[in-house]
Amino acid sequence: MTPFKLTDELIVNIRQLIADKKNAALRLMMKEFHYADIAEIAEELKVDEATYLIKLLDSEKTSDILAEMDEDSREAVLNNLSVKEIAGELEELDTDDAADIVGELPKEIVQEVISEIEDKEHAADIVDLLRYDDNSAGGLMAKELVKVNENWNVLTCVKEMRAQAENVTRVHSIYVVDNDDKLKGRLSLKDLLTTSTKTHIKDVYIPKVDSVTVSEKSEEVAKIMSKYDLEAIPVVDEIGRLVGRITIDDIVDVIKEEADKDYQLAAGISQDVEADDSIWELTRARLPWLILGLFGGLGAAAIMGGFEEMIAKHAILFFFTPLIAAMAGNVGVQSSAIIVQGLANDDLKGSISDRLIKEMLLALLNGFILAVLLMIFTWIWQGDFATAVAISVSLIAVIMVAGFIGTFTPLFLNRRGIDPAIATGPFITTSNDIFGILIYFWIAKLILGI
Repeated sequence: MTPFKLTDELIVNIRQLIADKKNAALRLMMKEFHYADIAEIAEELKVDEATYLIKLLDSEKTSDILAEMDEDSREAVLNNLSVKEIAGELEELDTDDAADIVGELPKEIVQEVISEIEDKEHAADIVDLLRYDDNSAGGLMAKELVKVNENWNVLTCVKEMRAQAENVTRVHSIYVVDNDDKLKGRLSLKDLLTTSTKTHIKDVYIPKVDSVTVSEKSEEVAKIMSKYDLEAIPVVDEIGRLVGRITIDDIVDVIKEEADKDYQLAAGISQDVEADDSIWELTRARLPWLILGLFGGLGAAAIMGGFEEMIAKHAILFFFTPLIAAMAGNVGVQSSAIIVQGLANDDLKGSISDRLIKEMLLALLNGFILAVLLMIFTWIWQGDFATAVAISVSLIAVIMVAGFIGTFTPLFLNRRGIDPAIATGPFITTSNDIFGILIYFWIAKLILGI
């Protein structure tokens, strides 16, 4: 399969077909593209052009296109559709995707849209999903699944599965429930096919099945599915009744969103923003950390002012200040990044003290190697052994403190229920810069006897 590539030439061609209202040619062209590719195309078109394209194609395909589009582009297109047209799109979507779109609609038309959905059971399922938090298993799950009763025989089971499968896009698992709809286990397709039609399901199903509750955080669901290589996981309510399932495509979205958020936090962006957001939104997301950096710089300048006399006598110390600050920031970010990654993947083993000792030993080893190189360079350059030692010893101390802060801070934040990804950005860099410069001049003052 040749990867889809969006080109200016393709967009110009599509726009011309829309302008000329060559519907047959447009339908033929779109037939060759996957719905995700058409969503990408629609995002590059003007709103009226994207709307024209959506109205032209069958709802069976356009519903998936709308689900793939980014929120802003989708909102603009939906604003150009009637309530009945929106309801028609929702009819074709799985309940989880439909609920996501309904959740983005203006509150004043939500009830109208729901009432226009002809399949009342589908509409009720969508409404049910809207009551769950977006970041919970309930907010991620879809109602479409295949479930069988443990008291059925194989023949009845197959008949019921055929009826249920019509509403399920992809059958990942067959879940077994009791008369109260409580999840009991899962059914192997191989066992179903090789067992007598008169055999009861309770005699052949597999009782062991991983599941999550509706209140489970989406990040925890992602960890469970990743750890056990699951393509889908059933969701149960507070009393164990099977209420839905979460599929791997939903979890990929969660992982991507979490990675994007952590990356932005690490870069010093406090809100979830995109490149196309307004200048005001981007400013609000970036400015808090820039202000923190400003105050950090002022603090470092104030510290240096307290050592003005020493700097005047040993001007060479001033020239190494950026190096010390940079090394403190780099080591701190490296340490915190490893810890944050371990926390995210649930890979950290052992106690906090063991982790701190390991990071301190690592910092000591790295600091010693770097300090030796720095001392040789400074001694050759300046010919002053005492100054070279002062700078090198300071570097070791600074790296060890930075390693400690970079390790302890994310662990502490995680224990407090705060996203530890904050500790990989300007927060850790600024704090290490300040401590690094203070330690640098303090140790230099002790060694040089000023």
